[in-house]
Amino acid sequence: MSTPKPAEAATTPADTAPVDTRDALEVLESEAKEWDKDAEIDRILKAFRLNAYAVLGLKPGAPESDIKNLYRKKSLLIHPDKTKNPLAPDAFDRLKKAQTELMDEKHRARLDEAIADARMLLMREMKLTVDSEELRTPEFEKKWDEKTVFVLVENEQRRRRQMKAQMQEEGREQRKQDEEIEQRKKKRQHEEDWEKTRDQRIDSWRQFQKGKNGEPEKKKKKKLKPIG
Repeated sequence: MSTPKPAEAATTPADTAPVDTRDALEVLESEAKEWDKDAEIDRILKAFRLNAYAVLGLKPGAPESDIKNLYRKKSLLIHPDKTKNPLAPDAFDRLKKAQTELMDEKHRARLDEAIADARMLLMREMKLTVDSEELRTPEFEKKWDEKTVFVLVENEQRRRRQMKAQMQEEGREQRKQDEEIEQRKKKRQHEEDWEKTRDQRIDSWRQFQKGKNGEPEKKKKKKLKPIG
């Protein structure tokens, strides 16, 4: 008696259909790109906004060509039309502002000077020289970044105080000018009013003189002597 064969498992079209690895790879690549976009948006928003180099992700003193190329690459990556991340508009605006600041020669020169000052202050505090090995360590780079933040904040506070003082001085000067203009206006109005009444005053004076000259001279009354 023959042994019965085990029943074969039923198959469905889905089981026999070949797996489309191309679609799976596209999904993975799309997810990876979105992750890269989110990571870059997060990095930009966490960067110290007074340091345009940090916002763009560049080392201080980077050439203009690097600034242009990196900005173009990152702006395409995080453009609000290219991602659903709700923070993309804010990050894109910060990136654009950083690029504009670095393309401005005066602003970039002030930023480079502040970063250099931070390095010099840190070296002085740590008692280092230009030949010290510590200058090339990650620890020094981190402390340099922190000192740069400190210097940039101080510079910004000083700039705002100067701007406030300048605005106050301009306000005082403006009020002074307004007062002078008002005084000249009043003086001019007074002169115009005086000129308008000139003929009237002349006529009044003539009438006064005419009346005075045509009036008969009054005789002095004699005092009567008492009788007796």
